[in-house]
Amino acid sequence: MENKTFTISVYSENNVGLLNRISGIFLKRHINILSLNVSESEIEHISRFIIVVDTTEKWVQNIVGQIEKQIEVVKAFYHVDEETIFLESAIFKIESSLLFDERQIQNIIKESHSEIVTVSRDFFVISKSGKRSEIEELYKKLKPFGIMQFVRSGRISVSKEKMEISSLLLEELK
Repeated sequence: MENKTFTISVYSENNVGLLNRISGIFLKRHINILSLNVSESEIEHISRFIIVVDTTEKWVQNIVGQIEKQIEVVKAFYHVDEETIFLESAIFKIESSLLFDERQIQNIIKESHSEIVTVSRDFFVISKSGKRSEIEELYKKLKPFGIMQFVRSGRISVSKEKMEISSLLLEELK
């Protein structure tokens, strides 16, 4: 079996220590987590983990099974990239003088569909949401000008297929 990128979605109660136990499942199997995001879900009092890994389908099935054994976990799913709509966000902090002195910076911002979040005397901040490759491309274009700070979020995603997660979770919680 060949490695693929999988997005694992975990719906759980929001309890202390769950993240540690979930990451331990990956650690035991020597599988690196490429991206991790945890937030509220569409269901009240239920959190959603989005975990991105590069592994085989057999391993991801095994991992999802282990995750679902955790008491607080209500349900876990996995998808390949073609089955999801996903993106990441990034913020770039750059010296302010470049915004006014380098016309090319303004062109890069416009062409990349980025937006300027704030401008101060010493720096300005650009925000970009999109595929990881789009953010990496923007990074490469801005790097020669000097990036003061850079941060990128973990993947956020939704499945393309209809998932009646609310009704599934209500059944699980009964």
